[in-house]
Amino acid sequence: MAQSREKIDPSEYELKDTVVNISRVTKVVKGGKNLSFSALVVIGDGHGVVGFGIGKAKEVPSAIKKAIESAKKALVRVPMKGSTIPHPILGKFGAGAVLLKPAPDGTGIIAGGAVRAVVESAGIHNVLTKSLGSANHHNVVRATFAALTGLKDPALIARLRGKDVEELVGA
Repeated sequence: MAQSREKIDPSEYELKDTVVNISRVTKVVKGGKNLSFSALVVIGDGHGVVGFGIGKAKEVPSAIKKAIESAKKALVRVPMKGSTIPHPILGKFGAGAVLLKPAPDGTGIIAGGAVRAVVESAGIHNVLTKSLGSANHHNVVRATFAALTGLKDPALIARLRGKDVEELVGA
């Protein structure tokens, strides 16, 4: 089932940004080495809208600013069931994979670095996660987004199947 991504207007939301990673990158050229910085930033409103972006520049603040602008163009809406996710899911990108599992109230966010930043920005308060494979920040963030975009809303699935949500999910 191909999921159509709706265009989300960033001006409608009060977005908070979180810098996940800043890398110093060098490009070797004929005259020596060119130094620049790469920033990975996650933004979200804390109520189900989240996005990430990458920016590169000669200075760190410029790289972060570029990453935020990039993240605003890539916002996605995350279906939620209360303060957790509707069902378990595995997101993959490259050599990285992230497993997300719903958790009962009071569990909190059981997640490491990059996954925690994404899940907190999305506004998910109770979730169990496990990062499998690559520990690279970029791959982990992309794998987490693959998982979050792959989540299905129970109400939508029930409507497609012609059933009640209670019939589909259970008590």
